[in-house]
Amino acid sequence: MSLQLVTTPLRERVPMPAPRGGGVDPRLLEAAVVPVGHPELRARLLQPDVLVVTTGQQPGLFTGPLYTIYKAVSTAAVARHLEERWQRPVVPVFWLATDDHDFAEANRAAWPAPDGGVRHVTLRERAADAVMTPMYREVLGADIVTALAALRSDLPGDGFAEETMAWLERHYRPEATVGSAYAGALAELVAPLGVVCLDAGCRSLKQLAAPVMMRALAQAQSIEAPLVPLAAELARQGEDPGVAVGDGATLVFLEGPQGRDRLVRAGSDFRDRRGGQTHTMADLAAIAASEPERLSPNVLLRPVVESALLPTVAYIAGPGELNYLALTPPVYAALGVDRQLPVARWSGLAIEPRVERVMAKFSLTVDDLRAPDGVIEGRIARSQLPESATSTIARLRQALEEEYGSLAAAAVTIDPTLEKTVQGARGNALRGVEEIEKKLVQHLKKRSETELGQVARARNLVRPDGKPQERVFTVAPFLARNGRAFLDAVLAEAHAWYAGALEGAGARS
Repeated sequence: MSLQLVTTPLRERVPMPAPRGGGVDPRLLEAAVVPVGHPELRARLLQPDVLVVTTGQQPGLFTGPLYTIYKAVSTAAVARHLEERWQRPVVPVFWLATDDHDFAEANRAAWPAPDGGVRHVTLRERAADAVMTPMYREVLGADIVTALAALRSDLPGDGFAEETMAWLERHYRPEATVGSAYAGALAELVAPLGVVCLDAGCRSLKQLAAPVMMRALAQAQSIEAPLVPLAAELARQGEDPGVAVGDGATLVFLEGPQGRDRLVRAGSDFRDRRGGQTHTMADLAAIAASEPERLSPNVLLRPVVESALLPTVAYIAGPGELNYLALTPPVYAALGVDRQLPVARWSGLAIEPRVERVMAKFSLTVDDLRAPDGVIEGRIARSQLPESATSTIARLRQALEEEYGSLAAAAVTIDPTLEKTVQGARGNALRGVEEIEKKLVQHLKKRSETELGQVARARNLVRPDGKPQERVFTVAPFLARNGRAFLDAVLAEAHAWYAGALEGAGARS
């Protein structure tokens, strides 16, 4: 593989998950998105003593940002560690949240542009007052053809570009939904890693999840009561979970005339937050029985539903998820569901050879490229100042410091109030030297536009738009240059990372 992976250090070790009772309801496997050639995935989930490690993510265009892939790979790595330790099957499962309605997150993708910038593609926008259609119902439409063409034109002409485009074009078709395209593409990509993808929009999964969501509605008030003070305490400790609780909002959504709509308590009944329609518990029970696909959990209830349906021992989560998962213990307790251990996903940075060349040329580190714009450029320009200018500026600064110091000492003997005047003049003189140095650097920057452009392009590949690479770029350009070796390398890094992070990972019980 022609790129280097730089793993993000983990702040603290992760406790080892504990095993639990195994077994998966065979009906759940109807929700499994199993690519051609991987029938073993369903078979592994049907083993009587099976355990699972889960993660999940709502749909994204071209499988979304890199962190989605890193979550799937992390799940595979942790499952392998636990399987080795416990000597029983542990299957990595990816929960495809295709019932999510956030089109603003699912309608866009970004990748490196040939000119060194960042290419952003958006299918279309959804108006704020539009129906919040879940992604398993939202059709991609003709916009996807334009998006695929833009990606194809930007990918390198050699390597694995054709293979990568063929993979995406198999799934991202105008007649496909956002959810089904995402599910099919991601499942095909991660199946060789042993990851089973479950489509949360599948009717059979919804039927199995409906009793949990009905219990969450029946106990909505008692669930809400401890969440409000817990959220306030977490925020006070500087660990804001980022999820609004209170005001009667339940943890359940109902799909209705306004799309996916949050249910809010209204006395003994429930009301759609956007649509305003009122439902009794009997109404909702009838929906759960006949149209269970209309019910879906929010982010606090979703991991509880996963643990209720699967013998999951760990949930692989990103930083934001770890924050809001701290709110979930009262939900598990109220619904009588075992809580799986939240575990941080692997995080890292992919450094391509073209970035490595720039780093070597200018003696830069990864942290240098993560610095704010202008910092590296200024340093490079200063390094090109003639020695005569550099030494003169240094001598001038030293002379000003010394001579103004002597002048200040003499002035104090005449009148102590003059010291401030002298020090002010000293500061003005030093600022004058600094302004001259800045002017010299600015002119050198203009003379070095080509080299500084190389630095800017390298920075865009490491921190596109000033954001972490894994939160902006999709996986396609990395697959186009490296093929599946990219995923294998991430898995190896993640496996080594968890070997050091999971307490007792090397021991067997």
